[in-house]
Amino acid sequence: MAFSKKLVLAMIFTVFVIVKPSEAALDAHYYDRSCPAAEKIILETVKKAILHDPKVPARLLRMFFHDCFIRGCDASILLDSTKSNQAEKDGPPNISVRSFYVIDNAKTKLEEVCPRTVSCADVIAIAARDVVTLSGGPYWSVLKGRKDGRMSRATETINLPGPTFNVSQLIQSFAARGLSVKDMVTLSGGHTIGFSHCSSFEARLHNFSKFHDIDPSMNFAFAQSLKKKCPRSNIRGKNAGTFLDSTTSVFDNDYYKQILSGKGVFGSDQALLGDYRTKWIVETYARDQKAFFREFATSMVKLGNFGVKETGEVRVNTRFFN
Repeated sequence: MAFSKKLVLAMIFTVFVIVKPSEAALDAHYYDRSCPAAEKIILETVKKAILHDPKVPARLLRMFFHDCFIRGCDASILLDSTKSNQAEKDGPPNISVRSFYVIDNAKTKLEEVCPRTVSCADVIAIAARDVVTLSGGPYWSVLKGRKDGRMSRATETINLPGPTFNVSQLIQSFAARGLSVKDMVTLSGGHTIGFSHCSSFEARLHNFSKFHDIDPSMNFAFAQSLKKKCPRSNIRGKNAGTFLDSTTSVFDNDYYKQILSGKGVFGSDQALLGDYRTKWIVETYARDQKAFFREFATSMVKLGNFGVKETGEVRVNTRFFN
């Protein structure tokens, strides 16, 4: 049976429309054929690192957040500074991220098994999921297929949401990344395995306002305990600070319980209880850990999909573009 020229062209066009997006989209099974051992290699590297340094989970999770918030999840946070450019990792908010060696180690092993196949951006996304799960939190399928960026500027870290943000500022910052109010409160729960240096919250402890020496939204006894951890800057160590909830190595809903008790460390944490748009979400997660886990997994996938590069390079070395 003969086909008309128009019909043949229509069939070709239809196939193009169906196939093209699926080739470009992120996929949970992206490396099933090209590097089936990828997730196992990353998991084992992360496990080994945590055994030697319990701060690794918080640092890797923060790395993922900060990377995705700047240029989308493109591993720009891993690039080293050069003589002509100060990179993101050397921007003030990222000085305490550290643990870049974990991603370096995973990438080195991946290059031995699957050269030029697994992007650094995907390694960060998978490692972030793994540290949550290994700390007792939820598991989710990481969508993969990102490519690595070739630009990293320390000046752009000013766009990260800060510890002094109010709720309106937080909502605006997350909305710019395609995330809802609920996503914002949910992802803030990542602080459950976080640590902060004194500089990020000490303004709440001394001369807070004309009328209050201490932030009145902060539990008084808690504030006094933080003052002991953060004495005047000229007599304290450079690593002085505190964990962001009381179950320091466990991913759970204690962060939200802390906020209900006036023990949110950052002003941006405690502010979530004082705004009608976010208070109900804090209260929900404080009493229902399963709900928090479920929504956290969903929000992490959403953040991981923001502004990703699906065309570009797979960096061979995490610290330099090819």
